[in-house]
Amino acid sequence: MPVPPAVDPTSGSPASRRPHAPERTLVGIVGGGPAGLLLSHLLHRSGVDHVVLEARSREEIEHTHRAGILEAGAVQVLVDAGLDRVLRDGSRHDGIVLRFDGAGHRIDLTGLTGRSVWLYPQTDVFIDLANQRAADGAYGTGGAGGAGDQVRWGATVTHVLDGGGDRPGVLWTDRQGRTHELRCDVLVGADGSHSTLRHTLPESQRRTFVHEYPYAWFGVIVETPRSAPELVYTTSDHGFALISQRTETHQRLYFQCDPDEDPTRWTDDQIWAELQRRVAGPDGFRLVEGPVEERSVLRFRSSVVEPVRHGRMLLAGDAAHTVPPTGAKGLNLALADVVVLHDVLQTWLAGGGRTGRRDDTVLDEYGRRVAERVWRAQHFSAWMSGMLHSHPGETEFAARRRLAELRMLVASESGRRFLAEGYTGWGPVLAEAAP
Repeated sequence: MPVPPAVDPTSGSPASRRPHAPERTLVGIVGGGPAGLLLSHLLHRSGVDHVVLEARSREEIEHTHRAGILEAGAVQVLVDAGLDRVLRDGSRHDGIVLRFDGAGHRIDLTGLTGRSVWLYPQTDVFIDLANQRAADGAYGTGGAGGAGDQVRWGATVTHVLDGGGDRPGVLWTDRQGRTHELRCDVLVGADGSHSTLRHTLPESQRRTFVHEYPYAWFGVIVETPRSAPELVYTTSDHGFALISQRTETHQRLYFQCDPDEDPTRWTDDQIWAELQRRVAGPDGFRLVEGPVEERSVLRFRSSVVEPVRHGRMLLAGDAAHTVPPTGAKGLNLALADVVVLHDVLQTWLAGGGRTGRRDDTVLDEYGRRVAERVWRAQHFSAWMSGMLHSHPGETEFAARRRLAELRMLVASESGRRFLAEGYTGWGPVLAEAAP
C-alpha cells in the first residue's frame, strides 16, 4: 500500500507528534535485508555516517529461508568486503544440468566462461552481514539495534518526508510505538518488492515495466541427501521441475504449478509422485525421497522501476526491480546495485569541496550504470523461464519448438556459452563495460 506523505505539523496528524529535534545523518537506509546491510557495511568501512531502519526483527529475517545462487561477481563482492564464509561453507558449482527428452545435458559453466557459481542461501548472506555489523558496533552496547544505534530492528517507516528535496527524511516508529524523525542528505530504499519508498515516487515521473507470468513454482524443503551434485533444470510433458540443493541433509525442490495452487492440499506422497514423474526418463534418474518439511507457492513476476532516483531519494534491489527465480538473478542484482550505489555515493560525497554544495546530477550515474545489468538479467530470466516452462493453453507446435530450442542450445558451443555467461554473471560488478 502507498505510504501517505507527512502533513502539516499543526494539523494534529501523526506528523505533528514527531520529535522537536529530528535526528540527522548523511545516508538513511530503509530496509535491513542483504542489500541494506551490505550498503551499511560499505559505508561504515568508508567512514560515512548512516542509519538503517528495518521493520522486522533480526530473528524474523534469519528464519525466513531463502534459496540462493551467487554469481562469481557477487562472491567477489562479499570476499572483498571481508565476508569470506561463503568460500568455506558455500558449495561451488562448476556446471548445471538441463534435463529434457528424459536425459541430462550438462552445461560446463567453468569450462565455458572461467567462472563458477556458489550455492549459498540468501539467509546466510544476511547472517554474515548482520554478524559483521554487530562486530562493528552497529547495534550499540545492548545489541538490540534500537534508537540511537546505526542499525535498528523493529523500526517501521510510516511517512516519507520531502522525498524529492535536498533534505529527505522519514518518520518511523520503534517497538514501543514511539515516533521518531530522521533527516539525511540521501535516502535509500532497500526495502524489498513491497517498498515503502518506491510508492512515494511521483506517478507523473515514475514508469513501472511489469510482466506477470502465467505459472508459479511449488517449492518444498525436504529432509533428504542430495539427488544430484549440481542443479537440474527439467522440462517434460508434465511441466518444469528444478532439483536444487541446500545442505547435506536438506534439499530445496520446485515444480511448476498454477499461481493459485494451494500447497496445503498436497500430501507428501502426492508431491513426490509429481516430482518423480517430471524427472523420469530412460536413464532411470530418480529423486531420493524423504519428509517434506516446508511447502509454499512462489509466484512469477518481473518489474523494473525507472528512474531509480527522485531528488536525493534512490532505490536499490527488489525495491527497484524484481525477476523470476529461474535465472537466479534477484539477490545478485541487489548486491550489484549496492556496490555501484556506494561507488557513486563516494564520488557525490567527495564533490562538495569547500562550499559543501554537492552536484546532485552525479547521483544520476547510479541509474545509468545499473540499467544495463538489470535489463540483461530481465532478458536472461525471461528467456530461461519461457524455454523451460510449459504455458497454459500451449499448442503442440509451441511445445515442440521449445524442445527444439533446448536441443539446439546444448548442441552448440556458442549456445552453451551464452547460457553460461548469463548464469555466472557478466564479469566484475564495477567493470566499466560488461564482456
